[in-house]
Amino acid sequence: MIQSMTGFARSETAGDWGELAWELRTVNHRYLDISLRLPEDLRTLEPEIRALAGKHIGRGKLDCSVRYSLANERATLDIDEDQLKALAKGCDQIAGVLPTTAPDPLRVLQWPGVLRESRPDTDALGDAALAAFEQALQSLAQSRADEGARLESMLRERCATIAALASEIRERLPQVRAHWREKLATRLADLEQQGDPGRIEQEIVIFAQRMDVDEELTRLDSHLHEFEQALKRDEPIGRRLDFLMQEFNREANTLASKSQDPDVTRLGVDMKVAIEQMREQVQNIE
Repeated sequence: MIQSMTGFARSETAGDWGELAWELRTVNHRYLDISLRLPEDLRTLEPEIRALAGKHIGRGKLDCSVRYSLANERATLDIDEDQLKALAKGCDQIAGVLPTTAPDPLRVLQWPGVLRESRPDTDALGDAALAAFEQALQSLAQSRADEGARLESMLRERCATIAALASEIRERLPQVRAHWREKLATRLADLEQQGDPGRIEQEIVIFAQRMDVDEELTRLDSHLHEFEQALKRDEPIGRRLDFLMQEFNREANTLASKSQDPDVTRLGVDMKVAIEQMREQVQNIE
């Protein structure tokens, strides 16, 4: 099953330390490109987060963001009494020299070190963050697989379309050759000249060689088979499919350039449209 490079996932978790939520987004990219936006309390987890992402994602641009809030943040004031006593002693010393009023309690709380900043249990927070991140990665993988299944269905339909168009062109070729033979004979008759049968056959052979697309059709069959086999691989196949699309396009262009028949030209154009639709979607495959 193929994997799309486009996906989104979210996971949430909570504990005594508070609540945390991950949001992951991926879009197509030539390589694996991971962009992390982490709060200060989770900075040390960056190497582990990147390693986990690499296990689940082979290619694509991955944007990771996390939001968390501390439990009971600022609900209670954790005052450093030693620091507060030292501050009070300093105020008393100043009052013994200079006349002063009692300090404002709110301003005292703003003094550095008086109010301890509440910090979470970093070990518990880190473990929960990594577990939630892996859960988000699994959801992201499923999202990409679902989108990949849709892409695979579309690509198989276009392959069937190309195969059908190639078959129509093959069926049309004998009629094109016969029409050219009749057209050449009619021109000779209009000139009231008896053509050299050998020369006529030579002209027909030259024309047939010039418009011969059997090799292009054979190579298209080969590319279709290779494309089908690639879809069965249990590995990233985006680059392989992208290369095959270049080969598809090359054969279709050559076929169209050799066409001397309006119906074959029309079929060739339809084939190029189907190939272009495939090429656009292949860009999103891992």
